[in-house]
Amino acid sequence: MIKVLQTIENYWIILSICILLIITTLSLWPIDDLPLVPGTDKTHHLIGYAILVFPTALRKPNRWMLLVVFFIFYSGLIELIQPYFNHYGEWLDMLANITGIVCGIILASVMNIFNKR
Repeated sequence: MIKVLQTIENYWIILSICILLIITTLSLWPIDDLPLVPGTDKTHHLIGYAILVFPTALRKPNRWMLLVVFFIFYSGLIELIQPYFNHYGEWLDMLANITGIVCGIILASVMNIFNKR
């Protein structure tokens, strides 16, 4: 487990960029039919953004909180432009994204505590 965490810390920027590209692609990929009920994807948002912030929060580079703020603003931007790609743009999705970011930071902090023992 420690080796995995060290690998994540070593390649945190590459992982973060790749995850951000995956989230962007999945968020903006045009779909044929919108779900009948908007708002059924909050868990996906939470998990995706927790995974996005995890490498950054684990490594904690200089000014890492600026990256966290960027991730939050980016998630809002995605929600604003999603309607142009045949998706729902929902502010509750952004709330789920922020919750995921907080969960990812907490998880990384816990992992750092156990990793240092």
